[in-house]
Amino acid sequence: MVGANGGTIARQCLNAGLLDEIYVDLVPVLLGAGTPFFDRLKEAPVELDGPISVVEGTDVTHLRYRVRHP
Repeated sequence: MVGANGGTIARQCLNAGLLDEIYVDLVPVLLGAGTPFFDRLKEAPVELDGPISVVEGTDVTHLRYRVRHP
């Protein structure tokens, strides 16, 4: 297993068809600015299966999705 951390790297891997799963850490805070993780996708929309895993923690929910490949 290899992880791609960060929006730009993850987007490039997704565009190249190299991602099998996407992990999302959901935190109840709205920052109001920043870089969107998945803007400028070559093949949008990307279909995901799941969540295949949901882990609730203190002030965070960890979600795991499988990427559907055509």
